[in-house]
Amino acid sequence: MTGVSWSGAATRFLAVRLEPGADLRRGLIEVFDAQPERAGFVAAAVGSLTVAALRMAGEPEVERIAGPLEIVGLSGTLSVDGPHLHLAVSLSDGRMLGGHLMDGARVRTTAEIVLGLAAGVVFERPVDPATGYRELSGREG
Repeated sequence: MTGVSWSGAATRFLAVRLEPGADLRRGLIEVFDAQPERAGFVAAAVGSLTVAALRMAGEPEVERIAGPLEIVGLSGTLSVDGPHLHLAVSLSDGRMLGGHLMDGARVRTTAEIVLGLAAGVVFERPVDPATGYRELSGREG
C-alpha cells in the first residue's frame, strides 16, 4: 500500500460549470491544469450529457452512449500525469451505465463540478509493474 496525507486545511475547493457542448473529461483536465495545486479529486458533480464516452471494465474499446443522459455520479483523481475518472449516467428510461470517462462525453445543458485541490501534494501516475497500468501515487511537493 502506498499513500500520502495532507491537512484538511490544505484543501481548496473550486466549483466550476462546463457549458453545453464542452467535453467533460477535457474540460476537467483544462480546469485542473490551470490551478497551482498538483493533486485533485472530484468532490461533487451533477449535470447532463448529449453523449457519454465510456470504457467499460476490462474492455479496450470506448463505447459512445447517446443521450439525453443525466450525470448521477462522477468520481476520480486528477494528477500531473492525467486523470482517472469514473462516470455513472442514467438514460431517459432510468437505467444506469458507468465506466471510465473518456474523451468525447459532451455536456448537454450543464456540468456543475466541485473539485478538491490539495496544496503541498503531488499526485502522479507511474506504471505499476504488477498491473501494467499507470496507477496513482502521491508525494509531498
